[in-house]
Amino acid sequence: MVKTKQRPVNLDLQTIRFPITAIASILHRVSGVITFFALAILLGLLAESLQSAEGFANVQSIMDNFLVKLIIWASLSALMYHIVGGIRHLIMDMGYWEELDSASSSAKISFIITAVLAVLMGVIVW
Repeated sequence: MVKTKQRPVNLDLQTIRFPITAIASILHRVSGVITFFALAILLGLLAESLQSAEGFANVQSIMDNFLVKLIIWASLSALMYHIVGGIRHLIMDMGYWEELDSASSSAKISFIITAVLAVLMGVIVW
């Protein structure tokens, strides 16, 4: 008689719901990675614009492209989230907002603040 191995199913990925604090923490890390790579692009554009008048005109013409504006806006929005999330984490490191209720509230507030700042970045970019 062949005995089949019944493997336990402990993890159903379709039913997992992360708490908002975990989502905020994961997004903080992702925004840090996005900001790191965006910094290289932004520094490249800055270097090009500072080399000469032609370089500045070249960067100006690049910035007229909708896709470039979208990338700049996304990069600035990621930076804003990373700053807001970083301040939230610093406050938590000082011993505040460590309870589940206050941590959830601070995560929601950081999302709202980031949304307002992202709209502001959109107004600045466009």
